[in-house]
Amino acid sequence: MVRVFYFYTMIDYLIVGSGLAGICFAETALKNQKSIYVVNDNSQQSSVIAAGLYNPVILKRFSALQDAMAQIELLQPFYAALELKLECKLDYKMPILRKFFSVEEQNDWYIAADKPGLVDFLSTKIINTTYNGIASPFDFGEVLHTGYVDTALLLQKYKVFLKHNDWIEEARFEYENVVISEHNIIYKGIKAKHIIFAEGFGIHANPFFNHLPLDGTKGELLVVKAPQLDLNVIINTSLFILPLGNDVFKIGATYNWHDKTQTPTADGKQELVDKIKNILNCEFEIIEHLAGIRPTVKDRKPLLGTHPNHQNVHILNGLGTRGVMLGPYMAKMLFENIESRLPLDRAVDIKRFLPNSKVTSQCNLTPRFIFCKCCRGLFF
Repeated sequence: MVRVFYFYTMIDYLIVGSGLAGICFAETALKNQKSIYVVNDNSQQSSVIAAGLYNPVILKRFSALQDAMAQIELLQPFYAALELKLECKLDYKMPILRKFFSVEEQNDWYIAADKPGLVDFLSTKIINTTYNGIASPFDFGEVLHTGYVDTALLLQKYKVFLKHNDWIEEARFEYENVVISEHNIIYKGIKAKHIIFAEGFGIHANPFFNHLPLDGTKGELLVVKAPQLDLNVIINTSLFILPLGNDVFKIGATYNWHDKTQTPTADGKQELVDKIKNILNCEFEIIEHLAGIRPTVKDRKPLLGTHPNHQNVHILNGLGTRGVMLGPYMAKMLFENIESRLPLDRAVDIKRFLPNSKVTSQCNLTPRFIFCKCCRGLFF
C-alpha cells in the first residue's frame, strides 16, 4: 500500500532501493534526525544472497584497501546499533585464514605484512591448526579485523522496521512519475528535499544515471552441509568457505561478466563443485544454489554523487563485493556531502566519468511536467 502524504508533507529523503546501500543511507539519515521514505520492488538479490564478509585486504594481490581502517572503525558501531534496533544478531566477528599453497606464498605473506596499510591487518603468526575436512600442508595466514554480517536477516528485519513505521512502499519505482523542481522532488504524492537512488544493478532502468559504467558481475554460491568439516573460521582460497553453524557452510563465489540474469546455472554449480572437491577432503551435500548480480563498476570504485543538472538527485551504488564494509562509510560520505557540502573523495565521485568534469548538457525548459531527455528529468 502506498502511504498517503496529505498536502505534500515534506520529507528529507526519498530512497529508491532497500539493499545494503539503501539501508545504510536510510540509517545514516535517521541517526541524524532526518525523515525518510523507501521505495523498493525486491528485484535485486545481491544483498540477499551475499556472504556479507568484511575483509580489509585484497588477498589475491596482498594489497591494502583505501580507508580500510576507517571503514572497519565505522562498521562495528554501525551494525552494533542495528542489532539493538532490530533485536537480532547480525555481526559475527570471525578470523579469515588465507590458505597457503607453497613456501613462496608464506614468504610473500611476511613481506606484505610489513607494508604500510597492511601491518594492522595481516598477522605475522602462521596458523598451523589442523581442520578436519581440509588439508593445508603449508598452513594459513590470518587476516585481522574480519567477520561477516548476516545480510539476508538484516534486509528482512529492516523491512519489518520500515513497514512498522509506514516508511516503505514495495512496488516498482516509476521514474516517469518523478517531478523535479529546484527545491524538491515530487513522486506520487510524496514530496522530498532529496532523492537517493540505491538500486544496485537496477540502475540500468534509471534514466538519471543509466549512463554510468556499472556493468554488474554475476556471482553464484552454494550452501552445503558437511558434517565432517570442522571449521570455526572463514577460509579464503580459490573460494571462500563460511561456517554458518550446524555443519552448514556457504561457499563461493563465481564471477561471470556476461550473464546478467539472476538465475543459478548448471555451469556455475559445476565450477563451484569442482573447486570444492579440490579443497575439501570430506563429503558434502548441496542444500541450496544461489545467484545474484553484484553492482560492480569498471574501475572497481563505488558511485557516489549528485546529478550534474539536478542538485537534489543523488546516487549511492557500485558497492560491489564489499558492500558490508563500504556501505556505512559511503553512506556517511554522501550524507555529509549533501548536508554539509563536504567534498566527496574524487575516487568515488561520479564526476570522474564526466569529460573534463564539466556538465555536458544544458536545458532551459520551464513548462510544468515537461520531460527533458537531455537533462533526464521532469520540470515545473
